Amino acid sequence: MTGLMTQSTPSIRPLAPQLINQIAAGEVVERPASVVKELVENSLDAGARRVEVEIEQGGIRRILVRDDGRGISRDELCLALQRHATSKVVSLADLEAVATLGFRGEALPSIASVARLSLCSRAAGSELAWRVHGDGSDRSSEPEPAAHAPGTSVEALDLFYNVPARRKFLRTEQTELKHVEQLMRRMALSRAGVGFRLAHNGRVVFELRPVDDDQGPMLDRVAAVLGDGFVDQSLSLDEGAVGLRLSGWVAQPAFARGQADMQFFFVNGRLVRDKLVTHAIRQAYQDVLHHGRHPAYVLYLEAPPRQVDVNVHPTKHEVRFREGRQVHDFIFRVLHRRLAEGVAGVERDVAVTTLGPAHDRVEEPPPGPGTRQVPWSRSRTPDFRLDGGRAAYQATLDFQRPSAASDGDAGPEPMADTPPPLGFALGQINGVFIVAQADDGLILVDMHAAHERIGYERLKQAWSAGPLRRQPLLVPVSVHVSPSEADLAEEQRALLDRLGLGVDRLGEDRLVVRELPALLHGADPQQLLRDVLADLATLGHSDRIEEATNAVLAGMACHGAVRANRRLTLDEMNALLRDMERTERSDQCNHGRPTWVRLSHAELDRLFMRGR
Repeated sequence: MTGLMTQSTPSIRPLAPQLINQIAAGEVVERPASVVKELVENSLDAGARRVEVEIEQGGIRRILVRDDGRGISRDELCLALQRHATSKVVSLADLEAVATLGFRGEALPSIASVARLSLCSRAAGSELAWRVHGDGSDRSSEPEPAAHAPGTSVEALDLFYNVPARRKFLRTEQTELKHVEQLMRRMALSRAGVGFRLAHNGRVVFELRPVDDDQGPMLDRVAAVLGDGFVDQSLSLDEGAVGLRLSGWVAQPAFARGQADMQFFFVNGRLVRDKLVTHAIRQAYQDVLHHGRHPAYVLYLEAPPRQVDVNVHPTKHEVRFREGRQVHDFIFRVLHRRLAEGVAGVERDVAVTTLGPAHDRVEEPPPGPGTRQVPWSRSRTPDFRLDGGRAAYQATLDFQRPSAASDGDAGPEPMADTPPPLGFALGQINGVFIVAQADDGLILVDMHAAHERIGYERLKQAWSAGPLRRQPLLVPVSVHVSPSEADLAEEQRALLDRLGLGVDRLGEDRLVVRELPALLHGADPQQLLRDVLADLATLGHSDRIEEATNAVLAGMACHGAVRANRRLTLDEMNALLRDMERTERSDQCNHGRPTWVRLSHAELDRLFMRGR
């Protein structure tokens, strides 16, 4: 006992400045790409129009970031290497409305504590450049004159040279290079007006010249980073509401990826990964994306800086929205609407005929004065298919009974100057595909996939028109939950009722499910309730019922769609084409595959080498 009492105990003492910076470095400097990120963000905050990055051995041996930004004056160079010194934040109000990517100079002492760092800069209007060296302590070398163009260069040598435990976790040279390259490409997407150059071991990896910020040149930057395949399959968007603006490009569902390697979401110019944003995007794609596939997109959200908290993560990869639900719903609505519109040029704002839950025909009122009809032209349509196309123009496709267009009752439509976007049918191939001639080329349609999508959209429309019907369970199902989940179920009883879930509380940690939505009578009540409560706890709302209902409706649409080898008349084919033009998301089937493709006149000419 005496030995224990006399044993010396460590006293509380302040840490050495270099150790403090090394601890801070552990939060923001994980690998060479982390250093490049901090330094490039500093360059962008300084208004650089060109950023050059040179690395050696994947950045482990050497990292140099050079820019043509505003530069740093001689008197401020030493301050830039001190902890908590910044040109961006003066008061708490500034911190709550950060409009820059970082705090100029904040990361430099952390980097200097784990690498041999030198900082050289020439301020705008100055005749001389100055250089200082840092070792991560509170002191740096005295500024010395140097040769440098207006702007700043930061060089970091031998990353983690003094922290061997961290250095051994670095990967191979090629792996570290890949991380740096991916980072630079993300930066290039965030600032189209800035030129970027990356060199590795003296070899140029890529060089991108600055482009204007309008849609055309910006799309060139996107193509340079992601390739022409993404651009060819992308849908552009630019919408604003409630103080928010969302712009950019989303790939059509058919371009879905096996991994999430083409997902770029920027908030006020900052690349972020946010669960709320990811959920909104996945929800927008839920009806058109094959299971296990990932959407591709480049999206830019602009929001008032005070509505975005960027200080929730040391590396600022994550943000917190002060009005999270509003942001979520805005993103979902914009993307859902754009995916529903599909490829530009196919108008879908005409009245459609919907099917009720029991496949009963529900005729909608005739189009009003403000409803546009999809026009077509006698002058551009060959005579041999004009009659069939005209008679079937507004026919409702119903393969369970004779076509409404084939009984001779449908009269001719008024002639217009433009043919329908999907043209008029010529015939079938293998009983699977419809061949149609459009004004700008040849259209091939997968008739089962297209009819499946049309039926699915009609079923959803009819189902959502009425209240969600509930069905009592023959034997109520008891569910053990945590006390907090039971409290949540009580708080959200009204919402659960609207979702068609009849739930009561039996005790501190027990709930009982007495009713389910009628359409989900075969679902697992226990798992469904747990999933809904998990969504409510995380997101404040749940889409589980809607998703499960849509899955059932999708199955019904698939079974009700026209099957392969079914011979269709020209009238039926044309009716299908017209319904596709009127139906949301008809570009893709329920599994994310395309329902039709177009071969332009130029593509047809190339196939047969015409004009050569």
